[in-house]
Amino acid sequence: MHLIACGGTAMTLLGVKSSTKDVDFLVPDEEEYWYLIKIIEQLGYEQKTGSGWERAGEHYIFDLFKGKRVHTTELLDSPLENEKHSMVKEFSYLYIGVLNYYDLIVSKLFRGTGVDFEDCLMLARNKQDEIDFKILEERFRETAQYEIAEQRVLGNLEHFVRVLKKEGLYGK
Repeated sequence: MHLIACGGTAMTLLGVKSSTKDVDFLVPDEEEYWYLIKIIEQLGYEQKTGSGWERAGEHYIFDLFKGKRVHTTELLDSPLENEKHSMVKEFSYLYIGVLNYYDLIVSKLFRGTGVDFEDCLMLARNKQDEIDFKILEERFRETAQYEIAEQRVLGNLEHFVRVLKKEGLYGK
């Protein structure tokens, strides 16, 4: 089973945030996704949102995304491909990784909430030496070509780039 952390879970595992309100994982392999869904249903979890699973009496949600789609954003490549994630831990039958910085920022900025924007800024500040912001911008623009609300998400990118430039992060 391959689980790739995304969203706030990835931010927490990367040491950028101290906590997250839910647990977000991509399950890139469709057969593994359906197997995991079967197991969590047997454990008493019920689907509460399109991707969110919760068990009665518990106050956290597992968001499980199938394939290469995070919320409504479809990534360009499978997160299992080389350099599209980094490994966190591997057990006998479970592999946990974290989505790469570029796709993590793309998926959060596509959603464009205030929390997502702040998360992206925290990631940019904390990992500035590991992120090439020109590559990020190219990847974002390429991904946006497949988005129905392309102009809206490009506006999110433009705002983010302005803030990065203001903070002296862009163009280092």
